[in-house]
Amino acid sequence: MSESQEGKIKLAFFVAIVGVTLTVLGLGTEFWVELAQPKHFQNNESCQLVHYGLWKACTRTLYVSDIDPERESCGPAELPGESNCTYFKFYTSGENAVIFNKTTDKSLSLASSMLALFGLFLMMMGSVCIIMSLTKNVPFLLKPASVCFLISGVLILLSILVFHQSVLALLASDHSVPLHYELS
Repeated sequence: MSESQEGKIKLAFFVAIVGVTLTVLGLGTEFWVELAQPKHFQNNESCQLVHYGLWKACTRTLYVSDIDPERESCGPAELPGESNCTYFKFYTSGENAVIFNKTTDKSLSLASSMLALFGLFLMMMGSVCIIMSLTKNVPFLLKPASVCFLISGVLILLSILVFHQSVLALLASDHSVPLHYELS
């Protein structure tokens, strides 16, 4: 393997490591979606919002006085307030989560999580192929690495799309509590 090929492989490996790191950080956060009640829904000094991701949900109680007067809904989640975070129980006991009297669709949430995990697994396999290509000087392992990263990217995008559908299913489950939502 020539020195220029090795430099290109090292650059590809660096880009792959950055991509894997950002993907792991993105999948691990609970800020995929923010659901907020109208800020005067409870007619008191506080309002609630929920932000959640693939693994857990956090309910925050914010003071209405801290919220921008032009904003109709409670939030944003970065404001100071009391927070209560829980992991979703459909991974362990199979229970649906209830957020603001709305029930999550556990099959969509599980599908989204599984697609994300398979995507991460393929990213790791692609990284192993690149490492083996660098250490053993075998450039033919770069093609399987590129296929792993390509399929991984498609799986992560599908995971995001399925998660979005699970959010829409959650919003459609009960209309007694009006909610505003923002996807991150």
